[in-house]
Amino acid sequence: MATTLDDDLLARLASAAPMLDGDVLHSAFNASRCAVSSGVEMPERLAVIDFSLPSGEERLWIFDLARGELVLRDLVAHGENSGTFQSTDFSNIEGSHQSSIGLFRGAESYYGKHGYSLRLDGLEPGFNDLARQRAIVIHGADYVNESWVTRYGRIGRSHGCPAVDNEVVERVVENLKGGQLVFKYYPDQEWLHSSGFLNCNGGDVATQAEAAGNQG
Repeated sequence: MATTLDDDLLARLASAAPMLDGDVLHSAFNASRCAVSSGVEMPERLAVIDFSLPSGEERLWIFDLARGELVLRDLVAHGENSGTFQSTDFSNIEGSHQSSIGLFRGAESYYGKHGYSLRLDGLEPGFNDLARQRAIVIHGADYVNESWVTRYGRIGRSHGCPAVDNEVVERVVENLKGGQLVFKYYPDQEWLHSSGFLNCNGGDVATQAEAAGNQG
């Protein structure tokens, strides 16, 4: 397990994923560092989803923090009411069928209607803390693959879940279950300026982290 989220590790992750925007990775890394310093258990892996990219591009990265290596890069869906080719609208509201952004914790794996899946706990009040209530999970979907991109110029859309290709879902779930961190990025100004993890507010974030830990 990585012992510290230091600048050397950040540089190694950046080198391992040159196609990931440096500012997005830096935000994900700083949010994770803030979460750990505020009481969230040190993760072994970190997933970064860049929702500013179109859905036809591989916009999910999973990093092994102990090795400083990229585990996987692949496609990931956004919610049907978040946009068509691009995701532009996000929500924390049940029934919105929109994606939500911010820092999440991968919780328990399970077998459901979509097969092998992973529950997510949102760590950011007002932005994603209703993820479990909304059943926002990582699951496989037949509309998330390159053949969709070839045919339609995009992949299909979910009800708000970050759905992945059925061919990689087992690897994704196995890598992210049990307390790993998942960071979903979009340049939403309200979130960028008020997120406790991006603007590390130690005491407030510690309370949020404790509440999120109690969910899982």
